[in-house]
Amino acid sequence: MAHRFLVDLNVGRLVVWLRVLGYDTTLTSHQDDRCIAQQAMDEERVLLTRNALLVRRRLVTRGDFRALLLRSDELWAQLRQVVTELRLDVGQSFTRCPRCNLVLQTLSRAKVQDRLPPHVLQTQETFRGCLGCNRVYWQGTHWRNMRAQLAQVIGRQP
Repeated sequence: MAHRFLVDLNVGRLVVWLRVLGYDTTLTSHQDDRCIAQQAMDEERVLLTRNALLVRRRLVTRGDFRALLLRSDELWAQLRQVVTELRLDVGQSFTRCPRCNLVLQTLSRAKVQDRLPPHVLQTQETFRGCLGCNRVYWQGTHWRNMRAQLAQVIGRQP
């Protein structure tokens, strides 16, 4: 089964980058440790947190759900730790909406032409879209920059 993540508020910036890597990732809205643990267990998600007390809760130590205590406050070190320790496959990168977590759908040029700048329509062939937030994505310079950043952080091309 592929990893699904629940991200604690104290490491919330990880949400977007794990979604970019193609992983179903949710940011918890709870602040109470008991509620966070229950959500991770109910949704069968790996909890990512900097809260050492939360990781030592009986539900975690008993194995009811998995939690990973992140060692660093720095985003890129956190992402590197998650990818390395959980041996994440980055082959599904850029398949999930970074904003709302839905799987992106391939869209035809005709469906997106009224929502994109002319230069994008002239230079791009492939478009993906989110049916939740209606955002459209393509492999432009922002995509290339994100891909290069990820390769630098995790040591391989996504």
